[in-house]
Amino acid sequence: MLRAYGPGCKGELIDPARQKIPDGATWIDLEEPTRDEELLVERCVRMAVPTPEEMAEIEPSSRLYAHGDTLYMTVSALYGVEEGKPSSCPIGFVLTDQRLVTVRYVTPKPVRIFSENVRRDPQLAPDALTALCGLLDAIVDRLADELEKVGEEIERISNHIFSSKIDARRIPADRLTALLTRIGQTQLLLARIRETETSTNRALAFLSGTPRLRSRKSADAREHVASLSADTASLGDHSVFLANHLYFLLDASVGLISIEQNAAMKLFSWVAVVLMPPTLIAGIYGMNFHILPELHWTYGYPFALALMLASAVLPLWYLKRRGWL
Repeated sequence: MLRAYGPGCKGELIDPARQKIPDGATWIDLEEPTRDEELLVERCVRMAVPTPEEMAEIEPSSRLYAHGDTLYMTVSALYGVEEGKPSSCPIGFVLTDQRLVTVRYVTPKPVRIFSENVRRDPQLAPDALTALCGLLDAIVDRLADELEKVGEEIERISNHIFSSKIDARRIPADRLTALLTRIGQTQLLLARIRETETSTNRALAFLSGTPRLRSRKSADAREHVASLSADTASLGDHSVFLANHLYFLLDASVGLISIEQNAAMKLFSWVAVVLMPPTLIAGIYGMNFHILPELHWTYGYPFALALMLASAVLPLWYLKRRGWL
């Protein structure tokens, strides 16, 4: 799909058969473009539309470069959080003197929100550079919101693990599995956030170093980009803090599993200690020898039972006295 935004454009679909893009369009959005739509943009804007293979490159030289006065940038954008399947997909930004072209194959929430805002108020994208800054601002705001949610989830996990009630820490195996799953899902989301944050920070650093942004007429955009760079740096520091906290919670969860296992082994150990002497006594009196002192004794059977009971109670009493139980 091909849409145009800006003064006089409200995000309407453009038919490639029209052979023209509206003159007032400052932002041209290509979503899963067809070859005809790419050819129309290339002809009208006079730039090469990045291919999915080119946007998938991870080298900075392949993602951030200038071709004459045209800037090519690729940013990994976070998406799929609402569906519970966080992932990232590259979005291509091509900035010319008059127009911004975005090439994408997914619809992240920041792009959707910004496009809706521009559709209601076209003056949010009066020129290509302002539209680019607005899109990057929306991406950074989205990262901040998701980091806040990750922090809240980590806080809930921490309260669950380090409950003030000791009995609440005795978690069954199925709940421990669910706890580890929550930690893993939170870590996956945090990793995708950090990927988007790093990619956006690199794009902002590249953009701030271009001659176009250093010109006098771009003073407002230069301040906006500098502010976004500071925000992404702060988000990066915060994401590192959250990641370290999450690693600590993972270690604590594994420690809970070890405690449960040790408690089970301890139970089996003292049960074995308590039952071992009675078993020994029962084994002695179960031997098939003809001459046993208590074999024909009237009180031999109750004596053996009493002896086995005493041999079980005495070790239990001793273990409790020593504080091992």
